[in-house]
Amino acid sequence: MNFQGGRSRDEPEINLIPLIDVLLVIIIFLMLTTTYAKFSGLEINLPTADASKQAEQPNEINVAVTAAGQVLVNKAPLASTDVPSISEALRRAAGGNKEPVIVINADAKATHQSVVDIMQAAQLAGYPQISFATQSPR
Repeated sequence: MNFQGGRSRDEPEINLIPLIDVLLVIIIFLMLTTTYAKFSGLEINLPTADASKQAEQPNEINVAVTAAGQVLVNKAPLASTDVPSISEALRRAAGGNKEPVIVINADAKATHQSVVDIMQAAQLAGYPQISFATQSPR
């Protein structure tokens, strides 16, 4: 007994268009969220120098700044760290030198303002030659 009576049987089919749409959305999502690491850059080899340490010059004034902000002029601590008192201490340390070189030895943790105050004090005292001391990497 055939109850279907002349109806043809439909074959099931897989529709690929929605599958392709979903795959395209996934590809676009991956393209937008992926970060590409760029390691290309300009490679520079800097010159090196083995300069010998120069002997201390008699016209140098060493100014040290500690991490706490204390200022020392030629290893003598100052009571006040304002610009006029630092300038006066620089004049006293210079003595008869007309153009001493101010060498600032600032701690790495010292504030930027304390270094700028020393530079202003040197300018106020009339000493334009300022140098910064650093240490070589180990």
